Amino acid sequence: MGEKTDLFVMIVIGIVLMMGVVILAKNWIQDPTIDHRLKIPFNEYIPEHPAVDLMRSKGYEVIGGRVKIPLYFEVDQEEYFSRLFIDYVALNEEGAVYLVKTARKRLPLEWTGSSLRDRLLPYFLLYPDSAGVLYVNINEEEVREIYFDWDEEEYIGENE
Repeated sequence: MGEKTDLFVMIVIGIVLMMGVVILAKNWIQDPTIDHRLKIPFNEYIPEHPAVDLMRSKGYEVIGGRVKIPLYFEVDQEEYFSRLFIDYVALNEEGAVYLVKTARKRLPLEWTGSSLRDRLLPYFLLYPDSAGVLYVNINEEEVREIYFDWDEEEYIGENE
């Protein structure tokens, strides 16, 4: 009697595991647009905005709305809090995932290496698997793709 019970329990466990694998595979196949390896937060609510229309006209698909990324720092047992914002998450025609920042009148982005570093480096470091950052300027009707990589020659040259 005990062997039949053991066999029955093993069969039930096997069926449950198979159902779990089938459900996970089905969910992954039904949502192929998002690269499941990326750990980028998504806000499914995407309000209508001229930036969304501009990105769509340039061939991007907006898949996520504004996301707040809370940050916590501790310095000598004193706590500090801050946050970063991703305005949108978008896909290009090849399916690459981009973080999106929109231009702000009161905080314009200067097109210098130090300004790009100061304003955008946190996004590249938090989400290194993203394809890059899209900088959307509604007033100039432009979407600029920004990529990040290490300057190996300069880095190695400094250490010699």
